[in-house]
Amino acid sequence: MKLSKTGWLIIIIGVFVIILAGLGTVRSQQVREQDQLNEELALAQLKLKAVQLDQLAQQQGELERHLSQTTSQFQAARTILSQPVGSIAATSTLFDVAAACGAEVSEISSSGWTSEELEGIPCLVLTLTARVEGDVPNLVSFITELNSYLRNGVVKSVAISIPEMTSEEKSSANIRLVVYSYQGD
Repeated sequence: MKLSKTGWLIIIIGVFVIILAGLGTVRSQQVREQDQLNEELALAQLKLKAVQLDQLAQQQGELERHLSQTTSQFQAARTILSQPVGSIAATSTLFDVAAACGAEVSEISSSGWTSEELEGIPCLVLTLTARVEGDVPNLVSFITELNSYLRNGVVKSVAISIPEMTSEEKSSANIRLVVYSYQGD
């Protein structure tokens, strides 16, 4: 079978049309994929803008300021606890505060220094037990002032005894006081 020039021309044009149709289909698919990728890119960019880096930077600044404040508070507390307060100094403070408040220290005892951790910080601890006598308002004032004077100490317990009106005994308070001293670097 012999084909004429017209037949060959029709076959060539047909093959060419088929190739063009295939290329058109491929190009159409590529355009759809590119449009989809552009949409996904736009969505990702919107999400990225929503992160708001300024807020994160501001939050980081606030956290750093808070850390700085906490560190300075820790250093201040460490300095207070580092001040050695001997048994004699603590006892002297007890007598001074009692005199200022109109109370009288009648007994005082100490178990001596021991080692203990306060919130994970190694400290030396001095426990003092005292009996103080005086009017009830003076005793309350003494206990309140004692917590103010000893910045590195704390009143752990108080038992106030008020005698009957007919008795000549004075009101008294039994106090347990703990003094901390930093034991570290």
